[in-house]
Amino acid sequence: IDESYLLFFIALFFGTLVGLVVKFFLDKRWIFNYKNKSLKLQTRKFFHYSLMGVFSTSVFWVTETLFWLVWKNDFMREIGALLGLSVGYYVKYKLDKYFVFK
Repeated sequence: IDESYLLFFIALFFGTLVGLVVKFFLDKRWIFNYKNKSLKLQTRKFFHYSLMGVFSTSVFWVTETLFWLVWKNDFMREIGALLGLSVGYYVKYKLDKYFVFK
């Protein structure tokens, strides 16, 4: 496997992991103004939040990856990332509002 492919997928994985944790706390506080009553409830909310993120993250990953594979160009990969992130975040907001932070 070409080293650039490996580095790309490592960066994709770690960027997604860090983004998930940070975004959960920011969304909970600033978007949904949700206050937890217990650590158990917060853990359950984070689990549901993560599940909702599977679909939106897939949209982001697939769009970014397709743009990179088609054009093999960092600029176009970033365009794909912006497009995928925009669509993914919109879908994630709707899912979180309905299923996680009711």
